[in-house]
Parts: sequence; structure tokens; C-alpha cells
Amino acid sequence: SNMETAYTDAAERPHGVGPKLNPGGGLLNGVSLAPGVYTFTTGVNLQGDIYFDANADGNVDDNANDIFIIQMTGNLIQDANYKVILMNGALAKNIFWQVAGQVTVGAGAHMEGVLLAKTAVTFVTGSSLNGRILSQTACNLQSVTVTPVL
Repeated sequence: SNMETAYTDAAERPHGVGPKLNPGGGLLNGVSLAPGVYTFTTGVNLQGDIYFDANADGNVDDNANDIFIIQMTGNLIQDANYKVILMNGALAKNIFWQVAGQVTVGAGAHMEGVLLAKTAVTFVTGSSLNGRILSQTACNLQSVTVTPVL
């Protein structure tokens, strides 16, 4: 029930507007994200490395408390061998992926953050996570490295 509470809390945050509404149409490659809420009315496909930059909001004093929430109505797919990269003090424990569909992390890919998935989460052999996996339905881990964050 704690997972469902966290999922609902993330889903009900005020939706992203302007550049935080459907950036890239859900296809992300080489983008740098500032703290805040990002809303996708589709799924999200990470087709390249993406960056969470705690300084991108212009506030360089409180990076350890910067929160990133990524809301999506579809699936989250991270293509093989791409990485989620933290910059300027961004912390994996402060990144929340609220996914209404499924999560798939490809072979050799590296993910950062807390996954709040309504359905299945699959990490393919050779992938890794610095964070947590919380799924309401299923969690499929092949040969994966998971480093939990508190």
C-alpha cells in the first residue's frame, strides 16, 4: 500500500507545463532535465543518454533537495547501452518515475531513480539501477545490478 500511495502522490502532482509538457514528444536523447515535474501524455523512450542536472534550475545552493518527477501515461523504455546520468548534485533518491504502463531497461543500460510502475518492470541482462523498483504487478530481473538508495 505504501507503493500505491507513492505512485498516486507522484501522479497527482501538478502537471508539467511549457517545456516540461511532453518534451521531445516522449523521445528523449541527450536532453538535460532541470528539477521539477515533467508530464508525458504518452510513453517515454530513452533513445540516448539523458541528464538530470540539479543546477539547471539556476538554484545552485540546495541541490541535495532538488526533486524530479517524471509522469507518463504509457510505457518507459530505455534502449540498450544508454545511461541516465546525474549532474551537479542531483540524487537518484530524488528522481521519481511514475509510469502508468510497463518499464523496460535494455541490455547494458543504466537507470537512476525510484521506479513507481503500475504494471511490470523488466531489467534485461547487463542493465543496472541506482535506485529502487516498486511495481504493482511484476518485477522481472535478469542478470542485473541494483544499488538501492535511501
